[in-house]
Amino acid sequence: MSKLPSITPRVIIAFLKAKGFSEDHATGSHFVFHHPITRRRAVVPRHPKDLPKGTLFAILREAGFSRKELAEFLNQ
Repeated sequence: MSKLPSITPRVIIAFLKAKGFSEDHATGSHFVFHHPITRRRAVVPRHPKDLPKGTLFAILREAGFSRKELAEFLNQ
């Protein structure tokens, strides 16, 4: 699998919204997204910098998605 490019919180938020997540609330410097069917949540930091790779993979894991699904979204 090829490497993922650097991703900002804005891109991961667009990905989550496209997959059915909606913003539940904001706490401090983080947005909390919730999926009504799977009942999963994802916490995304609110800042303009690129997400560190570990943070990106943690967000994907807690939301229940793979790197491949994110890569397919980015290639659209």
